[in-house]
Amino acid sequence: MEHLNKVLTALSATLLLLAPLIMATDPDPLQDFCVADLNGKPSVNGHPCQPPAAAGDEFLFSTKIASGGDPLANPNGSNVTELDVNEWSGLNTLGVSMNRVDFAPGGTNPPHIHPRATEVGIVIRGELLVGIIGSLDSGNRYYSKVVRAGGTFVIPRGLMHFQFNVGKEAATMVVSFNSQNPGIVFVPLTLFGSSPPIPTPVLIKALRVDAEVVELLKSKFTGGY
Repeated sequence: MEHLNKVLTALSATLLLLAPLIMATDPDPLQDFCVADLNGKPSVNGHPCQPPAAAGDEFLFSTKIASGGDPLANPNGSNVTELDVNEWSGLNTLGVSMNRVDFAPGGTNPPHIHPRATEVGIVIRGELLVGIIGSLDSGNRYYSKVVRAGGTFVIPRGLMHFQFNVGKEAATMVVSFNSQNPGIVFVPLTLFGSSPPIPTPVLIKALRVDAEVVELLKSKFTGGY
């Protein structure tokens, strides 16, 4: 019994020491603002800070997503206007960012993952089919809903998802993230447009298709989106 008590005591002490590490996410800011010096080398908590006197007050405001780009400028029929820390230096260390996405009729924001953030969005105009695919824990369950103007949705961190304009008119959504740099992994581009490319035999085995299919898909994604 005495030996068991010593083990439990040691285990409890270890858990207490590890608790801050287990519960931690992004470090909390230690100042009101840390306007990013984008010329500096990023650290764990973001970019280094500009001197307060050099920052002014414009870092608190942005009109970047007041207008969007041309959704017909790429084969997806959608255009993403990013507003992360690289586009809005005032977000540095605050753990938030936003995107605006404009869709042509039939346009899609292809299946992708944000490895570092949960996403919450609102449809500003039009009708978007929002699809979310659960992990293997859920049996890869597919969740979907047509979200219309004024409707909102949430994408849990790390889950694959997409949006598709099912309406006859253009559509727009605005999404926000609980990270200043949420990251993005486009599934088709990752599989077939990586640099250097994933070996074809790997994809043949994983996708259970012929080499000709793999090579065709690789040719579609050479050079990115």
